[in-house]
Amino acid sequence: MAEAAPAPIEINDAYFCQHFKEVCASCSYDGREENDTFFGFDPIDREGIEAPASSVNKEGQYQCKKHGSTACNQCYGWKKQITRARTAAKKAGKKSS
Repeated sequence: MAEAAPAPIEINDAYFCQHFKEVCASCSYDGREENDTFFGFDPIDREGIEAPASSVNKEGQYQCKKHGSTACNQCYGWKKQITRARTAAKKAGKKSS
């Protein structure tokens, strides 16, 4: 019987695996398409982003350990990080799938 993939975790509107990775070989998770779509991008083949060290607060929301904020734009600036990853993918010659 195959094991079910663990449920993704949501950190400030972006989805990651339990290892805080957008793309994870350990648990076969890939949240790039969902995150790209949520932030208004067409999905492309790009490197995955990773969440910084985070912990769960008493309300059950993830907060960055550096600033203790659930909506930290410095640590959780996903749109900016995705934009950088998309730019790098385009420069590397990766095309839309």
